[in-house]
Amino acid sequence: MQTFVTRQEIIAWRQQMRANQKQIGFVPTMGALHQGHLSLVKQACAANDVVVVSIFVNPKQFNQSADLQAYPRMLEADLVLLNGLENLVIFAPNEQEMYPKDLPFSPMPLGRIGQLLEGAHRPGHFEGVVHVVHHLFALMQPHKAYFGQKDFQQLAIIRLLNTFYGFGIDIIGCETVREVDGLAMSSRNLRLNAQERQNALAISQALHFVKNRAGTRTIEQVKKEACAIIKQAGLKIEYLEIVDPDTLENCVQWQKEQVCCVAAICGEVRLIDNMLCESVL
Repeated sequence: MQTFVTRQEIIAWRQQMRANQKQIGFVPTMGALHQGHLSLVKQACAANDVVVVSIFVNPKQFNQSADLQAYPRMLEADLVLLNGLENLVIFAPNEQEMYPKDLPFSPMPLGRIGQLLEGAHRPGHFEGVVHVVHHLFALMQPHKAYFGQKDFQQLAIIRLLNTFYGFGIDIIGCETVREVDGLAMSSRNLRLNAQERQNALAISQALHFVKNRAGTRTIEQVKKEACAIIKQAGLKIEYLEIVDPDTLENCVQWQKEQVCCVAAICGEVRLIDNMLCESVL
């Protein structure tokens, strides 16, 4: 398994792969890898000739400096986790390599979808996501790129980015991987103590509550009871919304399909999760 740290190295590798007509898969990460990331990588390895995993904590997508400083960085452990997978390379640049001063970038207008949910609570976050993913796509020029559905809104914006800049990449959304007890796997879980880890289960419990009651009573009633589950566990809710899976606008009545999206603070850790909810109309 090769590890590249410069733009020149990854470009030379990509050119060689393209010259040899290899299909390239790409999994972008911010490190602190867990089994959810590993699931993405394994799916990519199964469907492509070669796969590149990027590991870069992107400062541009953090709207709070304390959150950036607290984000776990564990490159050596990440490499151990990935070791043994075939046809895999790692791209682990520093900030200067990712954002050269002379590299041009034209921002993409995010529109309404970028103002909702995470966009409303984390100003500048998606602008930072678009910036780094644009650069990574331009460097890797992959045939397929893999993203987890836990970041449901981010996935929607990545699809828009792919179209807006004309990359022509096949964007693959992969199912959220959960712990046995239902907690969505996240690098941020490493910052939870034992009690907070237990309390955080209220998020997935609330999502299952919404899923099981979709269409049985009004949306507002279901939201109120789901919020109560989270609050009872001592978490602070930033939002709990039931939204259209395409527009991410709030649903005023039940549809055949909707997504319940949650952001909540557990201790000092901000967690997000979502779940597709189908209702019988």
